[in-house]
Amino acid sequence: MGSDLSEQVAIVTGGSRGIGRAIVARLATDGYNVLTCGRGVRPDDLPPGVVWETADVSLVGAAQRLIDAANRAFGRVTHLVNNAGVQVEKTVADSEEADFDLVMNVNCKGVFNMCHAALVDMTQHGGNIINIGSISGKAADPSIALYNASKAWVHGLTRSIAVDHGPKVRCNAIRPGWIMTDMAEDAFALADDPARAKADGLARHPVGRFGAPQDIANAVAWLASDQSAFLNGECITVDGGMTAASPLNPRLF
Repeated sequence: MGSDLSEQVAIVTGGSRGIGRAIVARLATDGYNVLTCGRGVRPDDLPPGVVWETADVSLVGAAQRLIDAANRAFGRVTHLVNNAGVQVEKTVADSEEADFDLVMNVNCKGVFNMCHAALVDMTQHGGNIINIGSISGKAADPSIALYNASKAWVHGLTRSIAVDHGPKVRCNAIRPGWIMTDMAEDAFALADDPARAKADGLARHPVGRFGAPQDIANAVAWLASDQSAFLNGECITVDGGMTAASPLNPRLF
């Protein structure tokens, strides 16, 4: 994409908090022109120069509006980071149609809408799409069935975009592990003993800690750079080694 980051324009969806906020801050610090969005008002502590748009990416018109806003503010969009996502803490048996619509509209349709809008230009001039998936899309976590399925869908779409639209477009995904955000806290809260569940989870991380949003932002920065130019269609796990470890973990006994 070139080394002059002042000419690079990135859209980051879901940038109001957590992983999205960390990605926005990292790209802005690196010198990208950044537009981000969320369904609420602009957060007070967004980095200076970052453009905020209130938008729901599950709506087709909103995706094109974000592209147009970035074009007006900075020029042609060169990078798209699909981070916006929601989670419902239910099994399939407990889920209702409204739960399905909520999760799939944001996590799947929202990613599709943004990719579809961005690809109109990127297939002509080049671009880089980075999707935020999850380890839950590879190995299902309990009681978040719709979220698990939606992230597996994101991984599949990532590979299809890379195959169909390379070499003009690179598209890769990051599969975060247990990153300490509000969504992670909600997942631990499902346990009978949340404190014990968190201690058990920590013991399963060979790096000795849970992830921080900045860990995912660092991975995004690398995928956005020319240093990852030979990577396309990959889903990279960033989980502190948790899914590499056997469940027979001596730290647990």
